[in-house]
Amino acid sequence: MTAADLFSVEGRIACVTGASSGICRALATALAERGAKVVGLARRAEELEAWAAETDGKTAVLTADLSDPSTMKDVAARAAEPFGAPDILINGAGVNTRQAADDVTLDDWRLTLDLNLATPFFLAQALVPAMRATGWGRIVNFASLQTFRAFPGGLAYGSSKGGIAQMTRAMAEAWSPHGITANALAPGFFPTELTGPVFKDPERAARNAAQTCIGRNGTMDDIIGPTLFLCSDASAYITGQVISVDGGFTAK
Repeated sequence: MTAADLFSVEGRIACVTGASSGICRALATALAERGAKVVGLARRAEELEAWAAETDGKTAVLTADLSDPSTMKDVAARAAEPFGAPDILINGAGVNTRQAADDVTLDDWRLTLDLNLATPFFLAQALVPAMRATGWGRIVNFASLQTFRAFPGGLAYGSSKGGIAQMTRAMAEAWSPHGITANALAPGFFPTELTGPVFKDPERAARNAAQTCIGRNGTMDDIIGPTLFLCSDASAYITGQVISVDGGFTAK
């Protein structure tokens, strides 16, 4: 197998949640540009359609309320309709309420844990049988800086992202014997809707950049490479890992 073959996603079928904006929109586009057939999955139909219009026809859109984990079997079945059963799943949809610990309500807690932790698991669980049948699958979850550190206003979010790390390890233990790898990416500060409040404050954004080893915040190009690696045969012997893509933020 050549190096190009190792890193290829040509002919793969990917389901990307949160594809209507931010990092996951960029990742969905990158996969499609490199030959994968991509189902973009999110709540906002207009934004999804705008994304699909930018691609070359190797994409389909699926609108769904991802905050309800009980619907994931149905969502998985619908995701298989355009191109067949996905063999790549990128679990990127999420929410961060940014509330002080004393202000978190039970409803806030449930929304955060359901969307950030339960939905990724139950969607993966619904897609795994088809991956197992072919002996090949890639699951990429999204962890966070808050997987490793406590941030102000991040109790519910950080709890969900701490859970992602252990869930990813448990997915690997359960499913990697069948050719399905499960890993997580932990981005640093990237300009997205979730981090909008950070980047609207230039001083705060500059402080975050200064805390990295590299000296800057992330760009979409910085996360596309690691994601394509985890979605390809190049990462066949890597599973159960959380890979920080943070410019060395957590190294300092």
